[in-house]
Order: sequence, then C-alpha cells, then structure tokens
Amino acid sequence: MAGATRPGSRPVSPHLTIWRWHITMLSSILHRLSGIALYGAAIGFAFWLMAAAAGPETFAKVQTVLNAWYGQAALYLIVAASAYHLANGIRHLVFDTGAGLEPADADTSAWFAVLFAIAAPIGLWALVTFGA
Repeated sequence: MAGATRPGSRPVSPHLTIWRWHITMLSSILHRLSGIALYGAAIGFAFWLMAAAAGPETFAKVQTVLNAWYGQAALYLIVAASAYHLANGIRHLVFDTGAGLEPADADTSAWFAVLFAIAAPIGLWALVTFGA
C-alpha cells in the first residue's frame, strides 16, 4: 500500500508503555546494564592498580574510599553485576543449544540469574569474612 498513511495515535513500534513488564524483559535490560557496569568496574580496577603502583600514600587514599559505606556498596554492585552477567551469559549459551526456550523455562532461568546476582555477593562476603 504505497499511499497508505499511519494513524497518528498509534506508535510506530511497540515500546515500554505497550508491553507488559515480565522477567525476561527485565533480564535483557539488566544484562546490558551489567555489561556497562563491568566496563566501569574495569576502569576502576585500573585506577586501583595505578594507585597501588603510585605508592602507599595514594593507595591509602583509595583504600579509604573503598572502605567507606559507598565503596562497599560499589564493591557489592560490582560482584552482583559480575554474577548476573555470568549467570545470564550461561543462560544464553543454553538457549543457543535450543533448550530452555519455552516461556516458563525462560522465566525460571531469568529469575535464577537475578537471585544468583543477589546471593553471590552475600556468599562471597561470608566466605571472605568467616573463611572456608
């Protein structure tokens, strides 16, 4: 239909106000955000290494920031982003085999990735604090 016009009230394509939120949608968004966060964490890690190489005074300043509540929160989020990105990456590798593509299976694996991202930093903290 070469001369057909599109009604002005309809969106050009489905967007967030049209779709009902579900866990697999959130999983896709979180995967992208965790990847971006991990790039930022890699840059922060490089700065931490440069501070260690610069000497004890510079390193002590960085350690003061990392030991503050906001540094601890940042470290928790970095571990959570790493755990989520790992779990969701494995989830997608399973999808590549053709398994887990049913909506119920995809929802379950998405919930697992989210819960793993919450539990992994807590487990790592317990391991570091209380030992093996």
